[in-house]
Amino acid sequence: MPAKPKSGNAPSAALQRPAAHASSPPGSDSSSPCDSAVMPAAPPDFKEELLSSLRIDMAAIFKTELQAALSEHFTSIKTELQSVKSELSGSITNIQVKVSALESTVVEMETSLSTYSDDIASLQSKVELLSAELLRVDNKCEDLEARSRRNNIRIIGVPEDSTSSSTMSAVSILLKEAFQLDKEPILDRAHRSLQAKPKPGERPRPIIARLHYHTDCVDILRRARAQQRIKVGDMAIHIFPDHTAKTARARAAFNDIRRQLREITLPGLRYGLLYPARLRITYDGTERVFESPEDARAYIKTLTK
Repeated sequence: MPAKPKSGNAPSAALQRPAAHASSPPGSDSSSPCDSAVMPAAPPDFKEELLSSLRIDMAAIFKTELQAALSEHFTSIKTELQSVKSELSGSITNIQVKVSALESTVVEMETSLSTYSDDIASLQSKVELLSAELLRVDNKCEDLEARSRRNNIRIIGVPEDSTSSSTMSAVSILLKEAFQLDKEPILDRAHRSLQAKPKPGERPRPIIARLHYHTDCVDILRRARAQQRIKVGDMAIHIFPDHTAKTARARAAFNDIRRQLREITLPGLRYGLLYPARLRITYDGTERVFESPEDARAYIKTLTK
């Protein structure tokens, strides 16, 4: 009967034997308990291989999942980009159509503007010529109207007490009495100015009389300037030349200047209105003629300093 093995060493040998050697071939020699007790742990290369394998597996899993996620997102992004591309393509097409229409419109406008510029230049030259011609004709008409009034006088201050106060005979007698003439001047016509008849108490309308002879007209105006205030009975009348409306306005623009000159007390200062509307001022042997009231006013300021 064989001897029983020692119970103390059997469990220790079973615990210390590594799992890798449990699958050793049956024909191999069994190790002694002493050899099993001193066998070393698993080598470090095995751990590195295991970690490397885990890393590769984890990387493959992560790569697969990342590719799946990116593929899904890339598909969505690609779809959106295609949609945006389609919208941009349609918008660009519309913009190109509009730009083409604008280009054609601009070309038409440039052509039209070029034509209009030429027409405007031509019209401008014509307007300048017509303006010069109109000015010449206006001056000619003004001169003709003024010449037609050369023998006219304007009598101011005759009351409108009766219709006979403005007849030719009444005006002729009035002029003879006013200037103590040898005979009554011959008149071609006499009438009140073409204004509404004034109400009682208002200023009477002036009488416009046309003398037959220009010499009589000049003589009466000269006497009127000399007397200034003319008394006929209980009437105080004034007689002036019958100027055109344009000339009358131009001469009236100097009224304020003439009033200032009357208030200046300088020896040798003389002034007067020349036809049609020029103010002549003579002072200290120097004669100046002004066609503008502003220039005359500036000169008067130098006299009053």
